[in-house]
Amino acid sequence: MRAVLITGEVIELGADALDAPGYDLLALITGSEGLLAVITEVTVKLLPTPLDAKCVLAAFDDLGKAGDAVAAIIGAGIIPAGLEMMDRLTIRAVEPFVHAGYPLDVEAILLCEADGTPQEVSEEVETLRRLLEQSGATCIEVSQTEEQRLRFWSGRKAAFPAAGRISPDYYCIDGTIPRRALAPVLERIETLSQEYGLPCMNVFHAGDGNLHPLILYDANKPGDAAKTEAFGAKILELCIEVGGTITGEHGVGVEKINEMCVQFAPPELERFHGIKEAFDAHRLLNPGKAVPTLHRCAEMGRMHVHRGELHHPDLPRF
Repeated sequence: MRAVLITGEVIELGADALDAPGYDLLALITGSEGLLAVITEVTVKLLPTPLDAKCVLAAFDDLGKAGDAVAAIIGAGIIPAGLEMMDRLTIRAVEPFVHAGYPLDVEAILLCEADGTPQEVSEEVETLRRLLEQSGATCIEVSQTEEQRLRFWSGRKAAFPAAGRISPDYYCIDGTIPRRALAPVLERIETLSQEYGLPCMNVFHAGDGNLHPLILYDANKPGDAAKTEAFGAKILELCIEVGGTITGEHGVGVEKINEMCVQFAPPELERFHGIKEAFDAHRLLNPGKAVPTLHRCAEMGRMHVHRGELHHPDLPRF
């Protein structure tokens, strides 16, 4: 992929760039945050439509088993065309809405898609079936027609609007964790849900560990909005605790800027501000977003202040 910045600079990305750890930094610099630069042109390579595609639906009686199944699939070297998970609450909200054919008496389902040539798909589906069975799947169903494949996916695609059928409001969280941590993180989110007294629908891109918990609340109920924000912050801090990050695709903006103080140490934040100064000395590009000021982190108690002074007092604080 080739990206052209507004300055005229060209950035070339190799085929593995999107999987490289450094891609997050590139996205921070030139992505939707608009923190340091603006992309004016992007050249991408188009992939041909697969000759065949099948969706495997696997049901589990335990959320942890479903999380372990994801780790087993990726650990076996399989990179599915799609790998998504939904928990019990999500399934029960979605199924009456779109009639996707999901079982209702389970704790979680996985949707895993294989695509390619018919032979490749057949072989991958059999491998997936074996791994899912070994992980404790109670039911496995493979789409037999294109209509059925699309129907399986329709439930996942309708998860967000379906939340509106069971709750006046919902708050979507975006965090990313190592796939090996899926099971314990999901269990901890359930514990937090009970602690805060707020239901939480777990629906996410299981293949890359990108979580999208939907906290259900009522904005008209006093205290609910504040509890929801506190619950969401705890989920993001949990992501950091297990070696993940506070965002996977939705950016930081002002909503999650406080959690940047948790994820990054003062020296790292100072370096971020130095880079920002070099690229955008006049602070014209999306000011006050994505990277918190050192003063903000100090106010949160996330930064040591020596004798009432911050490091590098010459850096502007807002």
